Amino acid sequence: MTTPDLHGRTAIITGASRGIGLAIGQRLAEAGANVVLTSRTQDSADAAAAQVNGAALGVAAHVADGDAARRCVELTLQRFGSVDILVNNAGTNPAFGPLIEQDHARFAKIFDVNLWGPLLWTSCAVKAWMGDNGGVVVNTASIGGMSHAPLMGMYNATKAALIHITKQLALELSPGIRVNAICPGVVRTRLAEVLWKEHEQDLAATMPLGRIGEPVDVADAVMFLVSDAASWITGQTLVIDGGQILGDATGFREG
Repeated sequence: MTTPDLHGRTAIITGASRGIGLAIGQRLAEAGANVVLTSRTQDSADAAAAQVNGAALGVAAHVADGDAARRCVELTLQRFGSVDILVNNAGTNPAFGPLIEQDHARFAKIFDVNLWGPLLWTSCAVKAWMGDNGGVVVNTASIGGMSHAPLMGMYNATKAALIHITKQLALELSPGIRVNAICPGVVRTRLAEVLWKEHEQDLAATMPLGRIGEPVDVADAVMFLVSDAASWITGQTLVIDGGQILGDATGFREG
């Protein structure tokens, strides 16, 4: 597959100091895009930008802070002149456990970061640039938003809501702005460590493709969605999970 040409375009990726967000930034920069990587601290944002081979800017911005979001968009326009791509990747899960054991503080934090954040940054990007010039938005959801799992109820609820909002935004912002979601399965990231670190081989054995995901697997899918190759795709949810959502593959294999 040929690498899309993203020269002349600028992407903001939230939650990009490591893992999937950083891999997306690196991949889009390889295709020629200018990339702006956000993190909660300037040091971590700068460290991420230093790991990108291309035009990269690190910006400190908490994803749920409206002033920080607007400042980041303004800095991006000042530095690069456009905001053509927005990847709402930042996420958190302080609410691991049964739903009835959650308190309002954890509820508020997880919905602020995982749901309000994407809405806030999309609004800022649209009002500052995309509304007049067009653009592409990709929201990082999860296969958890399409199913149920022990102890993951609150996180999965935010991702289910994000899938719904992706479709709503795709309608509201059409035809000039495309909005899609990605749904990764278990990927080798710090956020997902509880799902794989102590039993990676056993988990991988149940997956149709026989391994957990790597951040670059997700980054490649995002690059497709933001490129012209996906110019007739909007409001969709792309699952990137090695077939995990299909169920346990062990019993289907010979031997």
